Amino acid sequence: MILKQVIEIFELLDKPNANGEEVSKYFKGKGNCEVTVNTVKGDKGSTDFVKILIKGENGKSNKGSVPTLGIVGRLGGLGARPEKTGFVSDGDGALTALSAGLKLAQMNKNGDVLEGDIIVTTHICPDAPTQEHFPVYFMDSPVDMETMNKLEVTEEMDVVLAIDTTKGNEIMNYNGFSISPTVKEGYILKVSHDLTNIMKRVTGKLPKVFPLSQQDITPYGNDLYHLNSILQPATSTTAPVVGVAITTEASVAGCATGATHFADVEAAGRFAIEVAKDFGEGKCSFYDKNEFETLLRLYGDNKRFQTKGK
Repeated sequence: MILKQVIEIFELLDKPNANGEEVSKYFKGKGNCEVTVNTVKGDKGSTDFVKILIKGENGKSNKGSVPTLGIVGRLGGLGARPEKTGFVSDGDGALTALSAGLKLAQMNKNGDVLEGDIIVTTHICPDAPTQEHFPVYFMDSPVDMETMNKLEVTEEMDVVLAIDTTKGNEIMNYNGFSISPTVKEGYILKVSHDLTNIMKRVTGKLPKVFPLSQQDITPYGNDLYHLNSILQPATSTTAPVVGVAITTEASVAGCATGATHFADVEAAGRFAIEVAKDFGEGKCSFYDKNEFETLLRLYGDNKRFQTKGK
């Protein structure tokens, strides 16, 4: 259970002066981890990108061979100040990723060291702009998507869980969280059976998987509709990416306040932690490597969908 971590991280993030340095100091004081903070200024403001490394017993940082799991907290911003007062729905991705990261860092400090490295990335922005979107408004970001991907999706990540608030749609009509099919190099692959099994044990319910269209996995800026930015990490890496969507029964705007449901955030964070355990032990695969090689042999690569096109 990570309810305590969710509450602690929420208190750090739910204020006008939330910043990466304070998050870094908190993590270093509570757990065993390395934290770097990078402040980036864009056309619409600035934000602090945070990268947290929790070293594994046999991870690459310890000269081991166990692959690295990336946990990316996707968002435009934690708040929409001064238009909105308080933490907004769009911040749930950062809240979930950081809560899971804090628990993993504390586990490491207490002696429960996982096999592989875990890298948690997100950004801290309490005053992001908003953006018009159907059926409800989205949060915008102070920096462009290319910059965000560059700083949040690192070369060390062998697989990626991208966690994002996904409430501004009419496709996922339930509270909780849902996962996507695996996306790799422009291909939408079959859903990972290992991940749905983990989801079942974490929630005690049947797994929920959300649909993707081809345009959802293309880069922002090509004038196509996107569900949201949850699969944008897949446009900038060859690693397999799975989206973890925080969902609601009714459509909720990304800039809505008072819309964070602690039980859903906690469950999604627990899911990320359990994936970290199983992945490091070789018990969880995001995709079938042999099938992917067959796809490439039969149909060629699909990397053009990782670009903005012609």
